[in-house]
Amino acid sequence: MRILAFAASNSSVSINQQLVAYAASLAEGAEIEMLDIHDYDMPIYRHDREEESGIPQQAHDFLAKVGSADALIISFAEHNGIYTAAFKNLFDWCSRVGRNVWQDKPMVLLATSPGGRGGKGVLEFATGHMPRFGGNLVGYLSVPSFGENFDTGAGKLIEDTLNTQLRGLIAMLANTVGEE
Repeated sequence: MRILAFAASNSSVSINQQLVAYAASLAEGAEIEMLDIHDYDMPIYRHDREEESGIPQQAHDFLAKVGSADALIISFAEHNGIYTAAFKNLFDWCSRVGRNVWQDKPMVLLATSPGGRGGKGVLEFATGHMPRFGGNLVGYLSVPSFGENFDTGAGKLIEDTLNTQLRGLIAMLANTVGEE
């Protein structure tokens, strides 16, 4: 199983990057590719820009990465209850290539934040949004109060209930891929 994992965050010290890396590490025997969305930085999407210059190569490259994976794990940072501008722009450009951005890949969606809601706003939006663009949603998890529930030194979730839930989601993802 080949998993593509990334944080939909534009922070160089992203707690969502830490969470998604830990989640991916739970997929025993899987080949993991950690992606940095900064490698796909493009100008802000604008119809006029697309008409003048076409779709940037980075959008095609990102879609090729998605296409080469068997499954996806994405952890969303929340900016004002929604995706970060960096992720939204990447998504907007990719959706111009075609609506099936996630290419029917099974996916687990995560979110975390320092606060008690754990990025629930963006996660609620993403769980409703991703399937409309070809995401095969296996499950999702919000991790509230990141600093209390995640040991950054050890790089792992330390709250037992959340850790059990995350392990279950990753097992379901592996089983979904195994059924195909």
